[in-house]
Amino acid sequence: MTIVQAVTAGLAGEKLSRTITGTSKVSAGRSAVATGAGALLGGVATGAITVVAPAAAAAAVPVAVVSGVIAGIRSLWD
Repeated sequence: MTIVQAVTAGLAGEKLSRTITGTSKVSAGRSAVATGAGALLGGVATGAITVVAPAAAAAAVPVAVVSGVIAGIRSLWD
């Protein structure tokens, strides 16, 4: 997975947090939801959630982390 795909997953996680929380206002709760959703989407996109092989999961985990960080940072702006 490329950096562009990680960014896309992170931004999608941030948008999903707006839907889940029902608001676009900056809050700690929405940031937490955005970070979790971004990490989950990044993990699903790379297959880390469904992969059993440790080598494949080890390569996909950084993408999930980057996606979560991007979603969390993006959620700090309205």
